[in-house]
Amino acid sequence: MSKHTRHLNGQDYKTLTLAALGGALEFYDFIIFVFFAAVVGELFFPADIPEWLRQVQTFGIFAAGYLARPLGGIVMAHFGDLVGRKKMFTLSILLMAVPTLAIGLLPTYATLGIVAPLLLLLMRVLQGAAIGGEVPGAWVFVAEHVPERRIGIACGTLTAGLTVGILLGSVVATQVNTRMTQEAVHEWGWRLPFLLGGAFGLVAMYLRRWLQETPIFLAMQQRKALAQELPVKSVVLEHKKAVVVSMLLTWLLSAGIVVVILMSPVWLQKQYGFAPALTLQANGIATIMLCFGCLIAGLVVDRIGASRIFIIGSILLACASWLFYHLAGTRPEMLFFLYGLVGLCVGVVGAVRWGCRGCALCDGAGLPGGGPFHRDLVLLQRLLRYLRRADADCRDAADERLADGAGLVCAGAVDGGAGSGTVVTA
Repeated sequence: MSKHTRHLNGQDYKTLTLAALGGALEFYDFIIFVFFAAVVGELFFPADIPEWLRQVQTFGIFAAGYLARPLGGIVMAHFGDLVGRKKMFTLSILLMAVPTLAIGLLPTYATLGIVAPLLLLLMRVLQGAAIGGEVPGAWVFVAEHVPERRIGIACGTLTAGLTVGILLGSVVATQVNTRMTQEAVHEWGWRLPFLLGGAFGLVAMYLRRWLQETPIFLAMQQRKALAQELPVKSVVLEHKKAVVVSMLLTWLLSAGIVVVILMSPVWLQKQYGFAPALTLQANGIATIMLCFGCLIAGLVVDRIGASRIFIIGSILLACASWLFYHLAGTRPEMLFFLYGLVGLCVGVVGAVRWGCRGCALCDGAGLPGGGPFHRDLVLLQRLLRYLRRADADCRDAADERLADGAGLVCAGAVDGGAGSGTVVTA
């Protein structure tokens, strides 16, 4: 059986499981901030500023992590090509765990004054750099292990695993808010999820030791064909169309994950006065449905192609979002159903990794300059042809050119940031 058409084997499932579990723990570290944004805003900024300004500053610090992701992804991309995917895959966890632990130990504004939010900002920047290498690095790692025609379901499964990190954050935040009084949460309870995140980072580092380096990197290493310069330059200059496609797909991903899943609980609390525990419970339902949606999207994209799944999925997401944001406030009894429905539709992002796997740049914030998510130069043109014609013969021809070693550039970033980038010349 061809290496491009074989079924997933035991080693593939092991790689998927370990990559998804480690990624879930690290993604928890990155997003737990947003579940305690209201508390953090009250503790790390002056009490006499307007509420709207406090929220802007708090979410500005949260957004700083996204702005740092492209730089972290590009740097880790380069060294991932030199020393291996696995080593940088492990380094990203350490770079995430230490700042998360530090946030849990930071003194507040009442103790350090203006220094407190500045230190918080620095920790978020470090977290952003880490996630810039982690999330797309996981897609790269999996995509370089599994058969070509199984990348969709593999990356969909990995993405579902990563969203478990959001679910874990929602569960922890729910427990903290339901089992502790609001006074206790403000005094010290908000620190517990961050301290727990530091411990999760150590567990994720341990899990990564059982992973094996990707076959593609080992083959490149044997041929001494590793990249000696940042691939972002050639990607931007030579593959402008692919850059645009990947940016558009990333905007879809960012809107789905960041706005619908991460920020809606705070919006429901501030706009309609929902209790934090209730919004977090609804968020947990939405995140579970998101996991199923990612699996469905990954399974379907291998069968009907990227263009159809994105068109159908985007229409469903738009309709479900309209229902959620127009009815959730006036029909509170439908909150769980509406949030779960839109969460399921957000699952189309499970196919974004497949669509971006041959694209040049993707940035989790939807901005130009994201880091590389590894696939090849040949697949860049192949993706555009596929989106236009979905021609299976073109895919087979591209696979043959890939097997001949024509060239490799893997680019990506999401919600996450960026992975390692590779340029190989025959």
